[in-house]
Amino acid sequence: TSAGRPDLWARSYEQVTGVWPTYNEKGDVLGQHWSRLDEDFRDFQFALYDEERDLALAHGHSIPLAWDGTVAGLPAGIDAALDGAVGLHASRGEPNTLSALAIEIPPEYQGGGHSRTMIGAMRDIAAGQGFGNLIAPLRPTWKERYPLTPIERYAFWTREDGLPFDPWIRLHVRLGAEILQPVPRSLRITGTVAEWEEWTKTPFPESGTYVFPRCLATLEIDRAADLGDYWEPNVWVRHP
Repeated sequence: TSAGRPDLWARSYEQVTGVWPTYNEKGDVLGQHWSRLDEDFRDFQFALYDEERDLALAHGHSIPLAWDGTVAGLPAGIDAALDGAVGLHASRGEPNTLSALAIEIPPEYQGGGHSRTMIGAMRDIAAGQGFGNLIAPLRPTWKERYPLTPIERYAFWTREDGLPFDPWIRLHVRLGAEILQPVPRSLRITGTVAEWEEWTKTPFPESGTYVFPRCLATLEIDRAADLGDYWEPNVWVRHP
């Protein structure tokens, strides 16, 4: 963890890169709170480390929050989870649940079973804190292939064997998770038109609704207001 080995954690930031599309790192709420993870929640940030190669292979980010165990009581997405957890910490409230925020594995290390290791480590951290649940707002891997399909439908697509269609949701289900709720407005990202054109390498000549490379949903461009407004969807799952 960041708390247990701050030296490795600091070095790992130089090694775990190239995971997210540029736009995905520009979240309004994520940008406001992300640095707090290394300041106030170091026990819940961790790296998968290869001692022989002196190399970090993955990052795990999570945050403790309070949840009543009901679907209705879930945070309204990853932004709400972060806001709630930071507020709970500031008020010295008592968390009872661990929420995943992200598992980051560089492309060159993907496919080697590290995702299972990282999910297992996150569950161990939750158990070690005495929490009964790990919840996760998943970013479905293949949703970018179907940006116009509502997440409320996509989340429940299945294969012929009955398992989830999406590989990331499917892995969690195979590891014992249950799908709780899709959230169409989970992570908000706003920026100027020029910023969005730079982030996506896509021109937006007029106001309107757009898709762009690696998007999970549509982007609303308002050139008169010089604003691009995007809500990324997620899918809440629970690991007991």
